[in-house]
Amino acid sequence: MIVSRSQINVRYAETDMMGVVYHGNYLAWFEVGRTQLLRECGVVYRNLETQGYRLPVIEVGCKYLRPAVYDDNVTVVTTLAEKPLLRIRLDYEVRRDDELLVTGFTVHGFINHQGAPVRPPALFTERMRALFGAQKSS
Repeated sequence: MIVSRSQINVRYAETDMMGVVYHGNYLAWFEVGRTQLLRECGVVYRNLETQGYRLPVIEVGCKYLRPAVYDDNVTVVTTLAEKPLLRIRLDYEVRRDDELLVTGFTVHGFINHQGAPVRPPALFTERMRALFGAQKSS
């Protein structure tokens, strides 16, 4: 299991008229967490793109438990629980200190620049093998 933490300071532009974070902004925060986790694993998303790969979201879920508000400092906890093969599932928690605000997940698949499904690049596969060992893949 790989876990990454990303800090977000809620900006005014991310809130509605009540000062509460607009629900769609959590998905952008998931992207922050996903990009950071991949970087910490030695897989820079920008490099994947320059090599001809993309990782579109093919499934997403989100459960809102408590609101984040303007000027909160929140932590996006991103977890890669299983070694990926063709698809990557990431789980997220958004926390304000110890308080759980939001949970969610995204599932991604590898495609090329023409939009056709492809196998992940060798660097990605090698890094996941090194990080997860010989565990069964999803």
